[in-house]
Amino acid sequence: MDYKTARSFLIDQGSALETKKNPDAFLMRLQQGLSPVPGQVTSILLALKILFEGLQESPMLDRQLISALHLLSVESWQQFEAGVRRGVSWPPLLKEDLNRIAIAVKNIFSGVWK
Repeated sequence: MDYKTARSFLIDQGSALETKKNPDAFLMRLQQGLSPVPGQVTSILLALKILFEGLQESPMLDRQLISALHLLSVESWQQFEAGVRRGVSWPPLLKEDLNRIAIAVKNIFSGVWK
């Protein structure tokens, strides 16, 4: 995956609840109480790492990307918690995966990978 592909993929995943274009997008699946597609979280984490590396020399981030990353981080937790309240039985590692996504987004914003 290259930077351009990673950026496009993350914008698609992060803006899914607004655009409603991709029914298999991460946030759409969580909203429906469905588990992520196999490998989806891994792809998101890989894309976040590639994005981080590609942005190291950039002093600024564009609004579309910032919005998508913020929504991916925040909305995933909101959808997860809404699912818990509805009695959705999430995969055992999903909570940890959401933490990893949130940390990766924070790392992109801070410019330091921890």
